[in-house]
Amino acid sequence: MKVLLTTLNSKYVHSNLALKYLYAVALDWEADVDIKEFTINNPSDYVFGEWIRGGYDVICLSCYIWNIRQTCDLAEDIKRARPQTVIALGGPEVSFETEAFLREHPWADFVLMGEGEGVFYRWMEQLFSEMPDYGSVRGLAWRKDGTVVVNDPAPPLKFESVSFPYAYLPAEDDKVLYYESSRGCPFRCAYCLSSVDKNIRVLPLERVKSELSYFIYKKVKQVKFIDRTFNFDAQRSRHIFRYLIENDNGVTNFHFEMCGDLIDDETLELLKTARKGLFQFEIGVQSTDPQVLRSCGRGGNLEKLSRAVKQLRELGTIHLHLDLIAGLPGETFQGVRTSFNDVYNWKPDALQLGFLKVLKGSPMAEMAQRYGIIARRTPPYETIRTDAISAEELVRLKMIEEVLDLYWNRGGFRRTLDVLTDDVYSTPFDFYQEFSGFYYEKGYQHCSHKKEDLYRILDRFVRERVHTLGEGASDRGEPRNAALEIRRLLKRDMADTLNPDAIKKFEKKGWELT
Repeated sequence: MKVLLTTLNSKYVHSNLALKYLYAVALDWEADVDIKEFTINNPSDYVFGEWIRGGYDVICLSCYIWNIRQTCDLAEDIKRARPQTVIALGGPEVSFETEAFLREHPWADFVLMGEGEGVFYRWMEQLFSEMPDYGSVRGLAWRKDGTVVVNDPAPPLKFESVSFPYAYLPAEDDKVLYYESSRGCPFRCAYCLSSVDKNIRVLPLERVKSELSYFIYKKVKQVKFIDRTFNFDAQRSRHIFRYLIENDNGVTNFHFEMCGDLIDDETLELLKTARKGLFQFEIGVQSTDPQVLRSCGRGGNLEKLSRAVKQLRELGTIHLHLDLIAGLPGETFQGVRTSFNDVYNWKPDALQLGFLKVLKGSPMAEMAQRYGIIARRTPPYETIRTDAISAEELVRLKMIEEVLDLYWNRGGFRRTLDVLTDDVYSTPFDFYQEFSGFYYEKGYQHCSHKKEDLYRILDRFVRERVHTLGEGASDRGEPRNAALEIRRLLKRDMADTLNPDAIKKFEKKGWELT
């Protein structure tokens, strides 16, 4: 029997950890098992051809909000082309409202709900049996005589029973490698599916160190921990940080999702000894309005969070990525403005302005009606208006998100942006709101731009919109020419960012966009 484990990742550099876990399970059976990962940007003809060409008896698909529609279209075509192919799906996008999914998609044979490794093992056991009893597989939804059957949920696994996912597969040095040392989350944020798993299960520290030594030995580029709150146990997280610092290979970067207000002084002292570039922290702030945070079940201490972020910034060795969510229950446009200004002024390396997604199975799905939250009916189920914020306001925030990502998050404009956000405009949000309006007014959103064109666009904005720079004077006692000063900074930013050949081409073409 030929079995394919496959998915459509959102980007080429991403990889799918779930398939690697299942691959280790599948090796227990006498099956010819392939694991193939594609992206949502691959042509459907190419993916379809690869699936057909393999002659697979069973195709198992890993489903998420970014790939579910394309996955379903491809799987349906496979079933029509080769009706004998068994189609099984798993992942968060099919683990909730599963009966409805199977009724709406008659080409799907099985859905493996929830945590996959145990369900997959028991399902494979029946699949290879001469007299399969699918009703005995907890966590499985299937069809019996044309009727959809949804079995009882599977109990949580003992996490230490799961194999190291890279023991049987090579480390891909051109991709981000995902790893988890714990499952579950101590918090109950209503917008997050991790709140459904109320038990935190951890791998033994010695096993974690042993497995991390593999990545260090292989000198992979980046390892991204997918632990929902890596530092829920400060002492445990320090053990792992210390191991990585002491065994640093000078190449590998480790990414962690951290709770900012749980970062204590002892941890900060330890982090002072880390090489620049060894660690990358992603911290979910979401909002700086305590009432909004409480409305979605999120606690935390903003004063401690602010202090920790500022201390991490002072270290200058850890890349900081902070997240905000627009569209949370009760938060207005002005509330998002306040949160944006608060977090931007902490000067993170990257600030993601995200938008609330009402995910299947999350507590937010049950709360949405109470707060007038209207989300798209199709993935990624993003909020398009609430009782507190209009559709037009959310679109304005989308515009801000685009220029924020192009100019702040991708780097290369820091001197210029610091003056514009600190000296010219009352707040950072006010600058990004006006700049994004200009960007869209000129139609720049209709196509992608090279880095040098982004400098031209900002230069044009400065020439057309910026006239004064506070009430001060220049060093020579003359009135300050804001546009001229900012354009000088822009040239310095460009010189630091573009390579010599790109600068020569830029100078030949000039500052005007053609």
